Amino acid sequence: MVQDRAEVLWQPSPAQVAESNLERFRIRARVSTGRDLSGHHQLHDWSVNRRDEFWGQLAEFAGVDFSTPPARIKGPDQMPGTEWFKGARLNLAQNLLSRRDEKIAIIYRDESGQQRSLSYRQLELDVAAAAAAMRRRGIGPGDRVAGYMTNSPETVIAALAAISIGAVWTACSPDFGSDGAVARLGQVRPRLVFASDCYSYGGRQFDCRGAAAALAGIDSVDEVIQVPYQPESDSSGGDGDWQGFLAEGAGAAPMYAQLPFDHPCYILYSSGTTGAPKGIVHGAGGTLLQHRKEHLLHCDLRASDVVFYGTTCSWMMWHWLVSALAEGSTLVLYEGSFGHPDMWAMWELAADLGVTVFGTSAAFIEACRSRGVAPRRRYGLGGVRAVLSTGSPLSPDGFRWVYENVGSDLLMGSISGGTDIISCFVLSNPTRPVRAGEIQGPGLGMDVAAFDEQGREVVGQRGELVCRRPFPSMPVAFWDDPDGSRYRAAYFDHFDGVWRHGDFIQFGSDGSCVIYGRSDATLNPQGVRIGTAEIYRPLEEIEWIDEAIAAAYVDGGVERIGLFLVCRTEPDDDWRARVRNAIVDAASPRHAPSLIRRVSGIPVTRNGKKAELTVRDVLAGRRPGNVAALANPECLADFEQIAREIANA
Repeated sequence: MVQDRAEVLWQPSPAQVAESNLERFRIRARVSTGRDLSGHHQLHDWSVNRRDEFWGQLAEFAGVDFSTPPARIKGPDQMPGTEWFKGARLNLAQNLLSRRDEKIAIIYRDESGQQRSLSYRQLELDVAAAAAAMRRRGIGPGDRVAGYMTNSPETVIAALAAISIGAVWTACSPDFGSDGAVARLGQVRPRLVFASDCYSYGGRQFDCRGAAAALAGIDSVDEVIQVPYQPESDSSGGDGDWQGFLAEGAGAAPMYAQLPFDHPCYILYSSGTTGAPKGIVHGAGGTLLQHRKEHLLHCDLRASDVVFYGTTCSWMMWHWLVSALAEGSTLVLYEGSFGHPDMWAMWELAADLGVTVFGTSAAFIEACRSRGVAPRRRYGLGGVRAVLSTGSPLSPDGFRWVYENVGSDLLMGSISGGTDIISCFVLSNPTRPVRAGEIQGPGLGMDVAAFDEQGREVVGQRGELVCRRPFPSMPVAFWDDPDGSRYRAAYFDHFDGVWRHGDFIQFGSDGSCVIYGRSDATLNPQGVRIGTAEIYRPLEEIEWIDEAIAAAYVDGGVERIGLFLVCRTEPDDDWRARVRNAIVDAASPRHAPSLIRRVSGIPVTRNGKKAELTVRDVLAGRRPGNVAALANPECLADFEQIAREIANA
């Protein structure tokens, strides 16, 4: 990409290029528009300079089902505020459920090995029944329906049922404690909540009924429907349980509310680094188009594919995975720890179920590499034709490990975007070579670049990842932000009229890129975004903790959480276990720090803010750039010593 460019690990054959959806789209668009789209660079230039043509052509190619076609594809450019597909009416759930036969839509497995499946026909019938039961309760367009749910077929059914009637789906997984769930779901005032009764993680079962009771206490909630972790345990068939709920709508015909292109469909949440997590509202049309583009063109999904992504319903990758129903693919939902009982488990799952597209986090791949896992030696993985990685940057050695240990003829797609856009800015390309450590390029229709601090585009050096022109999956709004001020401040205050995403990135002249991490303090262990505030809150109940600061550090190529404490009194001998258990109980096992150390002081700025980025830089062996802004720079000596210990471990 730039100096000392990494080696090519995979090159698609001419036949693979010719047979790809991306190549078929390029040829179709060239013929339809008469423009010079002779190669991928020309195609991308056209997609950002003629966005009305591109997005219109994409909708036709993907077969998007509009009940009322758009009068205009794109209004005048505004960042934010561009109007897309004016006058169009559609329903996201209807577009995802266009296949109605006996093909398997979903295969579910949990970490105990229990497995069940659901056909496309049965999925639509269950969605119709759930939607009818919602309508009986007066749920309609714009109402919020929430899930505190495991990664199960019931979660997909509830979400699609809500969207089918125009309600807005919002969810968090039950590994969040009650405080985390209420902080997210409570702020959007849901009327109906679906809650799993328990979940398993790492061979242990956790009871969720206390959190469900806390959610029932939200004043907007009319009812909580209990969803059993094991369906056979739901035998009462009465009010307030899943089977009773479905029975209310049994036999109902599928009905889909026809709504404007930007009608809200999902509310996702920011990481919660400062205060309550922000609710980010996404529209149905933009979500559908972006996901169809990425699935069809960038990941080359087919109806014949069996698609796995290691995710929970809290992460945007769950929504991304569910949208693969539009391709007629089979989805694999896995509930539990991806490393239980060991790091071979997900590869065994892929072999057993015939997975062809395997999606995971960079942290998972790095963990497999560091522990000597070599799945192709043990399992038949010849059907895997793509491995997708997101959540954090994947190292060059991580790329090499995939080609050496999973398969030599596959697309290793490192993809990056986020909750903010429910999609990707930069990602894979099945028609271009894969190089170790590099993302292949920007998404079509995404006018991305690296900016220096003066707002100038830079190539061949690191800068802030920005997007200069609007795209359909920009958030409709932030929740409870009537004047849009928080929305604008989040993305547009740094560079006027340009989306600043918060990643450090370096582009090459061919569009390939490397991301060097976040430019904020969000933690990313196991590819799951975690805000430091969620770690600090449980510590307030521990009497001997005076101050705390959390920061990311890298050990063995994997990002981990470090937690550093100032103690007001001498703690007990098992103080680390107490701290870790408090965080797990209030948040989730993923929030547990890998490193917990006592320090003499916590660095703060002169206005009293914790200097989390400074600690992160010191732990990485970098000289922090804001020492002059600290009120107590002398306390960094402790962190410098810890950094040396990490480096020498």
